[in-house]
Amino acid sequence: MSKVSPDINEWLKEAKADPRASEVGMYLVHNGTVREEPKKMVRENIDDGSRVNGMFFDYNKERLEQVVEEAKSYPGVKYVRVWLNEGELNLGDDIMYVLIGGDIRPNTISALEKLVGIIKTELVVEDERYK
Repeated sequence: MSKVSPDINEWLKEAKADPRASEVGMYLVHNGTVREEPKKMVRENIDDGSRVNGMFFDYNKERLEQVVEEAKSYPGVKYVRVWLNEGELNLGDDIMYVLIGGDIRPNTISALEKLVGIIKTELVVEDERYK
């Protein structure tokens, strides 16, 4: 059973009320969702005709806390918030939300890309379920 997704408007409202909000020039949000195309098709261009109808998703919660703390020290980063789903997910379900508040565009984009990359490669287990 998946968790209830956060309200990103509430997250932004809270971020803009943070003591460091006056230092932020840009907020970026990443929202990963369960898609029909398998990873092997999207990442490796292997199309064997299979399609995803869901996935099992889990993650290392302790390591996530460490990674979020580390992300707060990336150049220009002033605000970080992450939510990851878990359990059996269906097509279209939210997998994750990542919010980064940074000083300038290049720093914010770089931080979001780095943080999502670490989460996806080091913290999560994604087991696609096929039709």
